[in-house]
Amino acid sequence: MDRESELDALSRALASAKKEALIRETERNGLQELLDDTEKRRREAEKERDLFEKVRVLLQGSAEHARLQAKEQMETLVTNALQYVFGPQFRFEIELSEHGGKSAAEFYVITDWEGTPVKTKPQDARGGGVVDIISLALRVAMVETFRPRPEGPLILDEPGKHVSAEYVIPMLEFLKATAEMFGRQVILVSHNSHLTEGADRVFQVRMRGGETLVQTPGLLDNGAG
Repeated sequence: MDRESELDALSRALASAKKEALIRETERNGLQELLDDTEKRRREAEKERDLFEKVRVLLQGSAEHARLQAKEQMETLVTNALQYVFGPQFRFEIELSEHGGKSAAEFYVITDWEGTPVKTKPQDARGGGVVDIISLALRVAMVETFRPRPEGPLILDEPGKHVSAEYVIPMLEFLKATAEMFGRQVILVSHNSHLTEGADRVFQVRMRGGETLVQTPGLLDNGAG
């Protein structure tokens, strides 16, 4: 190969190398842009993760605060109901716990026995009457603490079914006080005629000859009819 041919070959090789270098540089720039974009998206993802973590902690704190607030409200209302009906020696407590990632609540009645608090399950506290009053007060508490607050009357079917006769009137007074406090009408269905003594209006429903008759009894002891 003569000198001129060698120069031509070198020139072609140099041009090819420049072309290859340009291709490599273009590829490198493309990869650098991809790397920069990936790094940018990583930093944005980290910021979003940090923000979500802060929101999660905030919501968790808010939920815990709301849960404790609802717990205290329910404890207060049920304690008031028990003391209204049975006397000041009763107190109601709720113990919250976590089992398998799920929240659980245990209910207890604390009774003052000659200065010594006795902690029992509601069903072991004082017969079915205590369970009835706790159940009644818990339903009222749940309705009144739920948000948005449900509208409409509170409809009760045979409340205080196991409450002794001596505590029926205090239970009615508790219901009337609750209705006035929360501004809610109470509609009560019962076979117990004593429960009509605290009512503003009474309707008696009977079956006669296969027909349902709705009657308004005579004037009640409280003047209502």
